[in-house]
Amino acid sequence: MICLSVHTGFASISSKKFVVVIDAGHGGHDPGAIGKFSKEKNINLSVALRLGGLIQEQCPDTRVIYTRNKDVFIPLARRAEIANEAKADLFISIHTNSIGGNKNVQGASTWTLGLAKSEANLEVAKRENAVILYEDDYKTRYAGFNPNSAESYIIFEFMQDKYMSQSVHLASLVQKEFRQTGKRIDRGVHQAGFLVLKASAMPSILVELGFISNPTEERYLNSESGRKTLANSIFRAFLTYKEEQELRLNGNKPEQPSAVTPGQSSTAKPANKPAKTRPAAKQPPVFKVQILTSSKALSTNDKRFKGLKGIESYREDGLYKYTYGASTDYNEILRIRKNVARKMKDAFIIAFRNGKKIDTTAAIREFKENKK
Repeated sequence: MICLSVHTGFASISSKKFVVVIDAGHGGHDPGAIGKFSKEKNINLSVALRLGGLIQEQCPDTRVIYTRNKDVFIPLARRAEIANEAKADLFISIHTNSIGGNKNVQGASTWTLGLAKSEANLEVAKRENAVILYEDDYKTRYAGFNPNSAESYIIFEFMQDKYMSQSVHLASLVQKEFRQTGKRIDRGVHQAGFLVLKASAMPSILVELGFISNPTEERYLNSESGRKTLANSIFRAFLTYKEEQELRLNGNKPEQPSAVTPGQSSTAKPANKPAKTRPAAKQPPVFKVQILTSSKALSTNDKRFKGLKGIESYREDGLYKYTYGASTDYNEILRIRKNVARKMKDAFIIAFRNGKKIDTTAAIREFKENKK
């Protein structure tokens, strides 16, 4: 991997460089979360610029675009537009968390687009989406979306992001670095309905660096060493992700099976034409509940499975992904997910056909059409 300059700006990119858009959340008249002595917008910007600086130093084959590189207000939709116009390969939105009534909560988390599976996750999305209230035309621009109404988030229920697996993988890498390199409390990878991620057409994550509502953590988030460590952790995850993408694109392709029988010239015709076979009947989709993702294989009695039996797994993007339950009846899996969510709040439904993962939205649509 070539990784040793960063260009900033808001114009479209014509080069073939790897493009990453770094989004410092909030800004200008939108302070974000407010602590005892600091504002989220300043923490976000500082870490964003440090992250870009690290890429500048080590990755000349990568171009970085900041949605903002100073204290200005950028509408939420415009942030995603910047990434889309640049045809970015990655979108990383940087934020700082806050929670009222409990000053002891701390730690870093990383989020991807999806339906919030718990009230706590929904509250994080509500807080970050509330930035649109600073925009005069938000009702028109966001089609009547009300960031403070749980009903508005139903749009995320069946939304399937085609970049989901890549986004979740990058989020997992970020959390791994926060835990191992940054020695941070790992609050995990989660999904929620973030408008800024919904509108971005590339693998996208939203990072919550820590809790400004925790006095100790607020001091850490405002310290030189804290910001340096946080930026370095995200940078290391970025490097790993980028290297994996390059290996996937530039790695050796498997040899195609030869159409020539050994000892036969390429112009020779086969002695007999293969008999025509009737295509197999299309198998109905099988729905499952995904409950956990891990970089390492887990035993079936691992405590993280919360006592669930009959766990299955599959591999995707180098990760082990664990599922519970399997049925061609989507309604049955909905009931299973509801029960599982009592133990594992971030559980969500996926679909397979003939053992291969398929688009869940299309599978649900097929199920409902066949039920008519």
